[in-house]
Amino acid sequence: MDELNENGFNYDFNKNEAVILKNPANYEIKHIYRYEGESNPDDEAIVFGIQSKSGKKGVYVAGFAANSITETAQLLLDISIKSRKK
Repeated sequence: MDELNENGFNYDFNKNEAVILKNPANYEIKHIYRYEGESNPDDEAIVFGIQSKSGKKGVYVAGFAANSITETAQLLLDISIKSRKK
């Protein structure tokens, strides 16, 4: 998170995830970090470094266990997969 913040990714998309859901084509995944807890696989998290077409940079943090992926997190994963295919 510190590294992303130092690179200008300081907007909190978790507080404003509706903007991503409404216009997913306006966002690009620039960075993805995945973290695991030492003792419990349910402690996994994924951090997205996101940039909008208007230049706004921010982060979205989500749980990564199968039962904790939100609609927004799934959409971001789909965006990152599609961008790799280009």
